[in-house]
Amino acid sequence: MAFELPDLPYAHDALAAKGMSAETMEYHHDLHHNAYVTNGNKLIEGTDWAGKSLEEIIVGTYNATDVAQNGIFNNISQLWNHNEFWKMMGPSGDVMPGELEKALVENFGSVDDFKAQFSAAGAGQFGSGWAWLVKNADGSLAVTKTENGVNPLCFGQTALLGCDVWEHSYYIDFRNKRPAYLSNFLDNLVDWENVASRLG
Repeated sequence: MAFELPDLPYAHDALAAKGMSAETMEYHHDLHHNAYVTNGNKLIEGTDWAGKSLEEIIVGTYNATDVAQNGIFNNISQLWNHNEFWKMMGPSGDVMPGELEKALVENFGSVDDFKAQFSAAGAGQFGSGWAWLVKNADGSLAVTKTENGVNPLCFGQTALLGCDVWEHSYYIDFRNKRPAYLSNFLDNLVDWENVASRLG
């Protein structure tokens, strides 16, 4: 069964007052995200990956040496990344649940220290990629960055929070100011209740 573009969990203009415009959402979700869905479906059609889950395809095609497999990975991984990205943000969820705050303090020293590490990871990712807050197999939390469409599934990690630092994610609203975009993302856009729900 072919993958479909999921609806946004809120209106296109729901985050406009928080720094992510309706125009950005229209380009990012309706065009960029949809392109990953369309291309991913075309690439897996007639292959052994047809009918598999996004997660199975990502893990199975990561680091493949075959060019066709690389194309599948790039599109399917970005499809998954964006599916999660929209859910990690929202017009509500501004208050950080206590269990998440406790976990961040235990692993990073303070919430502010976590935010500083996360922002540095995103700003320091050369070219296109993502910044992540992940949970490792041993339960510890870490901040990571990945290039292009690579995500924590590739390393057996659980993605708690991800921020898209491809230019299409921020250029309409922030032009070339990626650090300002990251700061705004953490201070205004993240749905901390969603992040906490991923702790498991």
